[in-house]
Amino acid sequence: MCGIGGVFSTHSEQRVDQQLLVNMAAIQAHRGPDGFGVQSLAEVGVGFCHARLSIIDLDGNRARQPFLSEDNQVLMAHNGEFYDFQRIRADLTAQGVRFTSKSDSEILLRLYQRQGLEQTLPLLRGEFAFALYDRKQDCLYLVRDRFGVKPQYWTLTPEGLVFGSELKVLFAHPAVERRFTSEGLFHQLMQTMVPGSTAFAGVYQVQPGHILKVQRRNGSLDISDSTYWDINFPRMDERDSTRLEADHVSAVRSALLEAVELRMVADVPVGCYLSGGIDSCSILGLASAVSQGPVKAFTIGFDDVRYDESPIAQQMAEATGAQQDLMRLSGNELYGHMAQTLWHTERTIYNTLAVAKFLMSRHVNSVDYKVVMTGEGSDELFGGYPAFRRDMFLHGLDDLPQQEREACEGLLQESNSLVQGAMLPAAQVDDPDLDAVVGFTPSCLQPWLACVPLVPDLLAEHHRLAVEGYSPGKAIAAQLDRDQLEGRHALDKAQYVWIKTMLEGQILTWGGDRVDMANSMEARPAFLDHHLAAVAVQVPPELRIKGKTEKYVLREAMAGLLPEVLYKREKFAFMAPPAHTEPEKWAQMQSLAAEYLSDEAIDAAGLLSKNGVRALFDRHDSPETTEADRVQMDAVINHLLGVQMLHRMFVAADVPQQARQEAERLGWRIPVEA
Repeated sequence: MCGIGGVFSTHSEQRVDQQLLVNMAAIQAHRGPDGFGVQSLAEVGVGFCHARLSIIDLDGNRARQPFLSEDNQVLMAHNGEFYDFQRIRADLTAQGVRFTSKSDSEILLRLYQRQGLEQTLPLLRGEFAFALYDRKQDCLYLVRDRFGVKPQYWTLTPEGLVFGSELKVLFAHPAVERRFTSEGLFHQLMQTMVPGSTAFAGVYQVQPGHILKVQRRNGSLDISDSTYWDINFPRMDERDSTRLEADHVSAVRSALLEAVELRMVADVPVGCYLSGGIDSCSILGLASAVSQGPVKAFTIGFDDVRYDESPIAQQMAEATGAQQDLMRLSGNELYGHMAQTLWHTERTIYNTLAVAKFLMSRHVNSVDYKVVMTGEGSDELFGGYPAFRRDMFLHGLDDLPQQEREACEGLLQESNSLVQGAMLPAAQVDDPDLDAVVGFTPSCLQPWLACVPLVPDLLAEHHRLAVEGYSPGKAIAAQLDRDQLEGRHALDKAQYVWIKTMLEGQILTWGGDRVDMANSMEARPAFLDHHLAAVAVQVPPELRIKGKTEKYVLREAMAGLLPEVLYKREKFAFMAPPAHTEPEKWAQMQSLAAEYLSDEAIDAAGLLSKNGVRALFDRHDSPETTEADRVQMDAVINHLLGVQMLHRMFVAADVPQQARQEAERLGWRIPVEA
């Protein structure tokens, strides 16, 4: 895992400043503190940079990126991990291909040289984002992994296209504009982003499973986008009904074991995150069985027992002989590190779980671990969230009587009362544009669509006027592939929408890569192995959610290694306690509000309405406000704090100057030629 960046000039004769490339690497040195590299092809106006975190091939010189082919035709920079690289390297070597490193990254260069991008992509297994420049084609390719585990941003400037692993890498370039759009601001305050977008003007993400092709022709850059992979649930009339439950259980177990085995390969120790849920317990159980020695297990515990899963995590650690490392957190620590966390997430957060994970990755780094396996992706593939269960009984069981549907709804809301207003809607929300595309409004989006009426009054007047009549649901619906929704079961549709919105925009961003790599720590989500995903989509809906049991097929596949209390219990939504639930945490949040949401701070940023912000706080404090509404408003307050923090860090600050200073501090510079 590393950080990449680069510039593709509009005109080939326009040289790329090598020290600027160094600066772009330096501002993301947290992603790769073990060294940097730059390659600038002056005669064609192309330059890449790379900040390296050494995990595979620890020889800093041999594995230094960017890689340039021996014939100077292909330039490559890669962030992430390619699994099964040893077999591919051995196979290519037997065919006469010569490698210059032991890095997993080099297989990309050699495969591309041999067979081109289209035939290479199906062979790449893992989480990755990479850039390839082909001199013969005079073309740049930006590619992102299938689920979007690794980030990849890009923007067009008068000088050319600028790309990088983080927004701040782009902002380190003086030609890149740093300004919130009104629509981007709207989505920051309601939590859910439009796939492929950011909050900033002209800055986009390469979407998961996509290729961005940038072709230079006659002094202009032509940009095209294509999909090379998508999660593909079978149509209802195409499902294989002859397969038995035992067949699916066995297939899931086998595929997950293979995914874990591959992710244990590293030239440094590999640990596990252990939350106490089925997902991370399954990963730890398999990793411990594969490993010859005890596995290090890192657990977050909260002072509030209602949100704390650490007792079950301790049972699992003891059962597997793992070396558990438990870090317990309080509200003071969470809000006290919020601004620092947002410098890395580069988007707002609704819950301070992001801060907890940032602090955990810092701790992991402090005990000399660079790699952990995580459980992200299990809920998405096997129907683990309460919102999926809600959609299952509302839209996926045609023969369920209305009275029974209402009873199911009541039981679900009761058992998930802590997350009403966040993980579950407090009341039904219907969006006509999502209804038209999906067939219903997925429950996972409803808590955030419920925030939409709150947003206009929170915006400064010019932003409020700019989004009059704007429909966030319509913008999200427009980015969903109708072909992947047509003819699918309601549960398939709900999972597909979550994967395209909340997984990429939340779980893998402020809950994953950004807070892990903030402290030079690589997370490997074994459930997001695309071979496992191919098995998971074949599992019929009634085996993903069987009655009231979420992730039924996974529970059965892992029954032999899960603690009994975990095997039997209902899904627990892992999140940090909302601010209002702890007096100390609420005081910390108010302290931040005094700094970032004061009249002076709001006026300086020009994003928010002072009256709207005050009215929201007054409503939050009203004794008539329900608990679910208070959870919802806690989230909105976090977003309000977030946009103010982001403005101060990325709009008001001189980011190019910060990047120059960071390069100087690190001593990263281009050697002066004699």
